[in-house]
Amino acid sequence: MNKFIRYTFPLLLALMPAMVSALNIRDLRYEITDTAIVFPESTQTDVHKLQHNWYLQNYTVLERETSPTAGDMSDETIIKNLQAIPTTIEMPFNSVVKNHIDLYVNRRRSLVEAMLGMSLYYMPIFEEALEREGLPLELKYLPVIESALNPDAVSRAGATGIWQFMLPTAKGLGMEVTTLVDERRDPVASSAAAAKYLKQLYGIFNDWGLAIAAYNCGPGNINKALSRAGASADNPKDYWQIYYYLPAETRGYVPGFIGATYAMTHYADHGISPSLARRPILTDTVHVNSRLHFNSISQILNIPVEELQVLNPQYRQRIIPGDIKPYALRLPSQLVYNYLLLEDSIIAESAKLAPRSVVELSQQTQSSAGGSRDVTKWHKVRRGETLGSIARKYGVTERQIRRWNGLKSSKVARGRNLKIVVKEAVPEEPKPAPAADTQGQVDVVYEDPDQQPAEAEVSDAAEAAVAVVAGAEPSEADVRLADDPEPEYEEGAPQQAEPVKEAKPAPKTRIHKVSKGDTLYSISRKYGVTVQAIQKANNMSGSALSIDQRLKIPVK
Repeated sequence: MNKFIRYTFPLLLALMPAMVSALNIRDLRYEITDTAIVFPESTQTDVHKLQHNWYLQNYTVLERETSPTAGDMSDETIIKNLQAIPTTIEMPFNSVVKNHIDLYVNRRRSLVEAMLGMSLYYMPIFEEALEREGLPLELKYLPVIESALNPDAVSRAGATGIWQFMLPTAKGLGMEVTTLVDERRDPVASSAAAAKYLKQLYGIFNDWGLAIAAYNCGPGNINKALSRAGASADNPKDYWQIYYYLPAETRGYVPGFIGATYAMTHYADHGISPSLARRPILTDTVHVNSRLHFNSISQILNIPVEELQVLNPQYRQRIIPGDIKPYALRLPSQLVYNYLLLEDSIIAESAKLAPRSVVELSQQTQSSAGGSRDVTKWHKVRRGETLGSIARKYGVTERQIRRWNGLKSSKVARGRNLKIVVKEAVPEEPKPAPAADTQGQVDVVYEDPDQQPAEAEVSDAAEAAVAVVAGAEPSEADVRLADDPEPEYEEGAPQQAEPVKEAKPAPKTRIHKVSKGDTLYSISRKYGVTVQAIQKANNMSGSALSIDQRLKIPVK
């Protein structure tokens, strides 16, 4: 007996520090507390604003009752649910994790409902990228805490896209970020980069808790925290052991990831109903080798520009610079064949649109092809639009819109008519006519036919007068007769300026009844006119058509 004690007692003394250390690790993982929890920035996402997302409005059902809360769930049940998640990533339960779970399943349950609706489209993209790198598929829930699955999200620090990459990190991973293309906003490209980055981080730390934390604050900050906590090769530390040495935001990051994973997996146990899919969004990709504009693709394929933007958010100006190098265009699967069939027409239509310039042009700027003129458009603000989105649509800046409309801030009310001034090329070879001063010439186009403001600067008749005197050939759809004995004006339209002695007869029109399969492009080809002329004649701002709709077609 004495011999046994003599040999075992020193062994127990030698093992005691390791046993105490293991006990401390367990205590920290399961008993850690924090009175100053910082929740991920994405949890503050405005759900009402998120629901203005085109995808949610068109691919999910939002008009339904809010899910009732399922009441408080015991800690034992939550722990059991966490343990049921099949993953190699450790997901302990403690008071910090509990706070994040409560945030998602109770306080922000409407946000979870919206994200579950969008996950039908985004999660397969994430899973494919993670599977390709051999990573745990549960990492697909990182974008939930990064961006609330919003590819256009921009953090206060400038991190951008669904995976929230800072510019230097994105560049270091080989992502393209230019004036026209930002791959941080591309769910496919950014997911591939995120998986690559996460694999690198796991290779550095060999611990998923540390790797996930490093994704948030960078490997340098994790190494600093490890050093302060006394970590070494002989004394490794995990995330929970360096918890109090981490930046405040990162202290909430891993618990936030655990909370998001729990909520997106066990939402039904808490009575959360996902936004239901209205229709499946099956997509495919085509490669583009020419400069294409979303407006041209929209007109010819009869697909809303907003849908193109949802599927291809990386193109910041709605321009695909395929003339520089090949780029991918993601389309609904049923439109891929139509695109291949009509690609030449789309390229030709896009060629008519001059590339957008990042330099603000003066009113006197003239192009060598024959010059340009200012066209004033009136845009009626719709629900969910911002000055930024409106500015991108017309290729102008927010500052310009504020100046044109006397706005002191970027806030704008729904239903307000905004003045937008854009550049438009004039014909290259105008017919001879007496010279005239056309400085300050303005065309007026109404973006929303429902309400035309009375404060427009120049009437259509005055526009025709300027065009004739200047020697330019007015287009059929743009000119009304100034000498028409009884000119007709739509309600609220600008009044006629001084009579014009020289003008062409008003264009004749014929009526086309829209049939199934018709698009503005196919109709324009049938009658030998432009899509823009049909839109102008019918006060259309978009390309959507309905069966049996009657369209006025300008006839030469």
